[in-house]
Amino acid sequence: MKKIEAIIKPFKLEDVKDALVEAGIEGMTVSEVKGYGRQQGHSELYRGAEYVVEFIPKIKIEIVVSSQEYADIAVKAINAAAKTGKIGDGKIFVSSIDSVLRIRTDEEDEEAL
Repeated sequence: MKKIEAIIKPFKLEDVKDALVEAGIEGMTVSEVKGYGRQQGHSELYRGAEYVVEFIPKIKIEIVVSSQEYADIAVKAINAAAKTGKIGDGKIFVSSIDSVLRIRTDEEDEEAL
């Protein structure tokens, strides 16, 4: 089993969700997060005063799939849908999952997905 974590720009969430559904990936967890990488934040004006926004709002998507094949499909779908070609498009992380337990039914591993 594989876990895919993607950090994307907020306005790309619907595009990514639609791409994943079209690819046959069901279920995801979405969180609003803040962070920075190469962007290093930016300056904004508010009521005439300049201030620095150090942490940029992003969206974190988490998906767990049953195989490397589905992970590859999900990564390709996220990459295509989230890409703008500009700095701050985000990152995709893939890691292994040892076990899963569905609390309601006690199903484990692939059956729990």
